[in-house]
Amino acid sequence: MIKIGVVDTTFSRVDMAKHAIEVIKEHLPEAVILRYTVPGIKDIPVAAKKLFDEGCEAVITFGWVGAKPVDKYSYLAMSIGLIMLQINVGKHIIDVTVHEDEANDPNELYNIATDRARKHALNLVKLIKYGREALTKYAGKGLRQGYPDAGPLKP
Repeated sequence: MIKIGVVDTTFSRVDMAKHAIEVIKEHLPEAVILRYTVPGIKDIPVAAKKLFDEGCEAVITFGWVGAKPVDKYSYLAMSIGLIMLQINVGKHIIDVTVHEDEANDPNELYNIATDRARKHALNLVKLIKYGREALTKYAGKGLRQGYPDAGPLKP
């Protein structure tokens, strides 16, 4: 039985975890998904730690970052916490973050968030199912989550 942790926040303006869970269930129907929702991004690292303590093989996190400098600093602190946790537990944390200033149009921001959530969930599935070389064939392809792929500089 594979356990996958999903962490999201009430601060987010899109339920990105819902979209990721759909992808995970489609590709890993046998997986047990443990969801943990916290108030804001600085609470994400401890939630991820608790999910690893409950036996999760990997965790995917969903953060929403406001447009103000204080929000950017909070994201930086959270990101460092997640990096330290990954190193300490030796397991993947896929950090899916949307910055509110990525788009002015609410529909565009929603599309960025859902696309990013779904594509990163698929990346996580591939890593779990196929291991460390699962994404190697995509290296240097300019793939993007939340936006159209940029493509490689040279074919």
